[in-house]
Amino acid sequence: MDHHHDADHFSRRLTTLARLLAAAGADVALISPGADLEYLIGHSVASHERLSCLIVPAAGPAQLFLPTLERLGWAGTSAEQLDLAITTWTDGVNPYGALMALLPQQPAVIAVGDHMPALHALNLRAAAGGSELVLAGPMIAELRMRKDHTEVAALSEAGAAIDRVHRRIGEWLRPGRTENQVAADIAAAIVAEGHDRPDFVIVGSGPNGASPHHDASDRVVQPGDAVVIDIGGPMTTGYFSDCTRTYQVAGDPDPDFAAVYEIVKQAQAAGVAAARVGVTAESIDEASRSVIEKAGYGEFFITRTGHGIGLEVHEEPYMVAGNKRELEVGMAFSIEPGIYLPGRFGVRIEDIVVITENGVQLMNNCPTALTVVG
Repeated sequence: MDHHHDADHFSRRLTTLARLLAAAGADVALISPGADLEYLIGHSVASHERLSCLIVPAAGPAQLFLPTLERLGWAGTSAEQLDLAITTWTDGVNPYGALMALLPQQPAVIAVGDHMPALHALNLRAAAGGSELVLAGPMIAELRMRKDHTEVAALSEAGAAIDRVHRRIGEWLRPGRTENQVAADIAAAIVAEGHDRPDFVIVGSGPNGASPHHDASDRVVQPGDAVVIDIGGPMTTGYFSDCTRTYQVAGDPDPDFAAVYEIVKQAQAAGVAAARVGVTAESIDEASRSVIEKAGYGEFFITRTGHGIGLEVHEEPYMVAGNKRELEVGMAFSIEPGIYLPGRFGVRIEDIVVITENGVQLMNNCPTALTVVG
């Protein structure tokens, strides 16, 4: 829930979206619950099998379409401060036909939110007859990928909170404990340090670290293990943290670990150094990747270099080969190169940065120098 903006702010976002819809030749956007809805009106709910959505016409006022049983859940929210008309439907009614009947005329093009369940999107398409359905995501991304001052402040607060967790890893990570035990302690600390909830807790010890999205398992941490710890979650503002450090457990590490760690550290620093207004998103990937390729580990850097972050942990813009988008002030994203050696270990270092007028502002400030624990 976004408590940091006033109704005028959301009103401006809706007006801008309407303008983008018109420019794209779409008549109306239908936004189901999720981060896009939260961004546009400051409130969202869980998505269920019953249809709920925000209707944003290219011309005319936005309105909400909700199941009757969820109407009270919107009382006192920013939706009321925005004076959005709310139409409800009761069980037994065909909501798709009822929604289409709310639109002033048959739309030629309907933009639907990227995360609208297929259940709703396909039923809407049937109810819409000859209307063409397109994705609203690219238009909303144009808004969401440029963070304003309050959003940057929220990301900074989130970054500081996850930094506090990383500084405490030595309390929990030691030989003889399982990844799951370490992860449970980290999850509790994520909340204790100010998050609404943990969203992900990756603890990849030893060979498990070679899988970038390894979750956590019953593997027992061994002396000398490299351990990839990638953690984050939303604050009460709705804005996410996401930070990775790779730790070494005291003991004898893999003979190549120290060298690989240094390469990843340099690659991550190169990505941060390359980030500034006017360069392309893919150039950030290239800056980090070239360091790893020159060191002979290119084939083991199996992910993109980064992803945008905000009300979702992964959103536009993506730091990936082929993305020619030029970076602008307010764009927030991760820089997280890694080297993943199957059967041995992985190393990843990740910080969130925000583009400023003269470079970047780091949202994370815990050291990238190797930390030995346990």
